[in-house]
Amino acid sequence: MSLLTLPEAVATRSLALTALVMAAATWRYRGDLEAERPAALVRFANGRLRSPESLRFTVYRSRDTAHPRKRHRRILVSETERLCYVGHNFGSGVMRCNSLCRYFVGVLDKDSGQMEVYNAEMFNMQPLLSDNLIPDDAKDYQKKSYREKVDLCIEAFGTSKQKRALSSRHMNAVGNDIVSTAVTKAAANIIDSKGVTALMQDVAQDDVQTISAFLPPCHEDADRPEHVYKFEDILSPTEYEALRVPAAALASATAEDITKKAEERSHCSFVLEELKFLPADEKSRDHKARCLWFLDTLIKFSHLKVIKKKHPMGPECPHIISRKLMKNFTSLTYNNGSVQNLVSASMKAKITAYVILLALHINNFQTDLTVLQNDMKLQESRILDIAKALRLKISKAKGGLGLENDQNHKLGTLSLPLPMQKAPAGQRKRKKIN
Repeated sequence: MSLLTLPEAVATRSLALTALVMAAATWRYRGDLEAERPAALVRFANGRLRSPESLRFTVYRSRDTAHPRKRHRRILVSETERLCYVGHNFGSGVMRCNSLCRYFVGVLDKDSGQMEVYNAEMFNMQPLLSDNLIPDDAKDYQKKSYREKVDLCIEAFGTSKQKRALSSRHMNAVGNDIVSTAVTKAAANIIDSKGVTALMQDVAQDDVQTISAFLPPCHEDADRPEHVYKFEDILSPTEYEALRVPAAALASATAEDITKKAEERSHCSFVLEELKFLPADEKSRDHKARCLWFLDTLIKFSHLKVIKKKHPMGPECPHIISRKLMKNFTSLTYNNGSVQNLVSASMKAKITAYVILLALHINNFQTDLTVLQNDMKLQESRILDIAKALRLKISKAKGGLGLENDQNHKLGTLSLPLPMQKAPAGQRKRKKIN
């Protein structure tokens, strides 16, 4: 008997030629060898077998016979002395020729000249090099994320540089998982040992300490309020002397000048109000004008976000003051390869503390915090937290400085003995909720 395979497109011509060559044999189409089971034609992917006649094949068929696609799925398994081979007619590794062509097997009886033609299917037998007999289904691949699919492509076809980057990223991910697990375990141990209430108190105290890190030195053992926060810690003698020229315009301001400044809003509300009460004594008047000019400059500086100019406060600002603002009240940040100065939230808190202390030195160590809050565009809770970190006593007062008379103002007073530091009000509220 002889075997031959024929694509459907040339089946008639090939059968006719075969009949002429083989003594005018006749053929008959039989369909499948068994019900819905065509003959199997195998091809070994890794070369030619030395003794193919000794091979034995096992066929595994899908049990889901009701499904129109799955009922035709088959797995063909063969084993030699050295390797086990597997072929299948479904999945990602299936041969495309099965979908483009139809194959037939012709069995010729040379005595009668009769050829029986049966349906056939091609299997590509590949050596099995792992314990996984069935490759991953395509559905598992579809469930993977885009990042995971790209990683699979890099593992299979990527360059050495891409594979090193992928390996490094996987190692970092493993390291992050280990750190996260360790932190979670440590946090759980701390909560079990200290309790939630104690931890909330620690958080509140840490918030006070964070604000305190940006405050000028506090001399708790001082015998007078003006010595608790020394003026020299706010403005050095050199810086104070540099303010003489720019503050001269404020010292010589008349009532008409103050009214014009208020209409133009060239200064903050606190400064405009204090200009109305400049001392008659020339030395005291000059001192207050210098303090007001620097306070007004600090408030204007706090409204900036990213400092892009070398002299952000204008040419009239002395160089030593500009350098003080950039050095002490900004933080460095990197953006697009360049270094920038940023007025961050912590720096704004530091500016607020210095503004409050200047206002205290101007107003005999009692100042209206609500006016400063509005000038600096802060929330009341924020400026009160900073005032409490400065160890001020908070009280209420009515009216004043361009606000409604029935609006409560918060006054901050620096007096001895200094009150004990307390947790910010917002932290206490969260503690009560918990």
